[in-house]
Amino acid sequence: MYQKSFNPTKSGYKGSFNSSNKSRSGNKFATKSHSENNQFKSTSNGSYFYKPGKKNNRPSRFQRRAHTSIDNYSKYIKKASPASDVEKYTPKYKFADFNLVEQLKNNIETKGYIIPTPIQDQAIPIVLDKKDIIGVADTGTGKTAAFIVPLINKIFMDREQKVLIVAPTRELASQIDTELKDFARHMKIFSAQCIGGVNIRQQIFDLNRNPQFIIGTPGRLNDLIQRGRLKLNNVQNIVLDEVDRMVDMGFIDDIKKILSLLPKNRQSLFFSATVPPKISNLIKGFSNNPITISIKSSITSENIEQDIVKVKGGQEKIEVLHELLIKEEFKKVLIFGRTKRGVEDLSNKLFERGFKSTSIHGDKPQTKREKALRLFKQDYLNILVATDVAARGLDISDITHVINYDPPENHEDYIHRIGRTGRANKRGKALTFVS
Repeated sequence: MYQKSFNPTKSGYKGSFNSSNKSRSGNKFATKSHSENNQFKSTSNGSYFYKPGKKNNRPSRFQRRAHTSIDNYSKYIKKASPASDVEKYTPKYKFADFNLVEQLKNNIETKGYIIPTPIQDQAIPIVLDKKDIIGVADTGTGKTAAFIVPLINKIFMDREQKVLIVAPTRELASQIDTELKDFARHMKIFSAQCIGGVNIRQQIFDLNRNPQFIIGTPGRLNDLIQRGRLKLNNVQNIVLDEVDRMVDMGFIDDIKKILSLLPKNRQSLFFSATVPPKISNLIKGFSNNPITISIKSSITSENIEQDIVKVKGGQEKIEVLHELLIKEEFKKVLIFGRTKRGVEDLSNKLFERGFKSTSIHGDKPQTKREKALRLFKQDYLNILVATDVAARGLDISDITHVINYDPPENHEDYIHRIGRTGRANKRGKALTFVS
């Protein structure tokens, strides 16, 4: 019901169509375009190189230049380390060892959590001890449970406590809210989700019900504060998740305003992949002797194989991408583009070619963004094209490939993009298109 039939004559697609080229089990109806002539070649270091079919074997000017410019893209090439080569972390605790109420322990066990990740193992005891914390760890390390679990326990023990959680994107805020509901099942703990892109009236209604947890994005939270609908003078716990991303997105003034309205006697939890001076000064000004936990950044990327895909020019990128996506191993793919319009256009083109694709970006209504993520997570669709709005916080454990169709603006964005694959100790692959 989500996939329209592919008609190459109506779609305007110029590639050849052969029903024998349909991919696995009808999951995609995409076909191999120019399959007899076009092929992928490997350079000496193993990177992908797309070679359009030619009548003679003389290499093109681009092909000759490609082998001499490989060093420019070395940061995108890295083989995954064998599991034996990755430094193993030995946790001090099991979840059953933490001083948590019985119902919460049951919920944790139901979710299948037995051994905590490094950030969870180190952070949960500190948060339970009601101390401020700075957690430095990459995406995909389990930061959400590191603060959600002990805060649920704290609320259960003292119903007068309230928690404000601030996240940079709607998707991350929604994901945190979902995690909260799972961990707090049958504990009569409630939340209000305050994000942009949806009707504010429902959020005001939820706030009037006096929830213990308020989870939102900086812009909408400040909107509710200005309307007098959100009071922070009785919020004794604050969590800033992905602080560096919020600062990068220009939310630092919004964050400062939110923090200034909180009572001085509170517990402050800050989580970030990096802590540059601007963020360090912010944290120092709004925390009380925080304990810093720093998880080795390479832990989340050792099992991700990173490589490049060389293409002749932008006009052929869609053809190169098509040839990749019809390969059997590209089971569930997240593709990153630079602009909202470019992402939407690429998603539509892939859909016209018969791929089960959708998109998420800032101009898409929140309800459609949520639907797109749901269909992708539940495998109704297997290709998601996104701007960097999806690079932080999304927890989709079975993404096989991340493709940087447009290169990221900086290395930090690159790390967060590729962190969407290779999660939960699975292998993943990240490919970056270069010209």
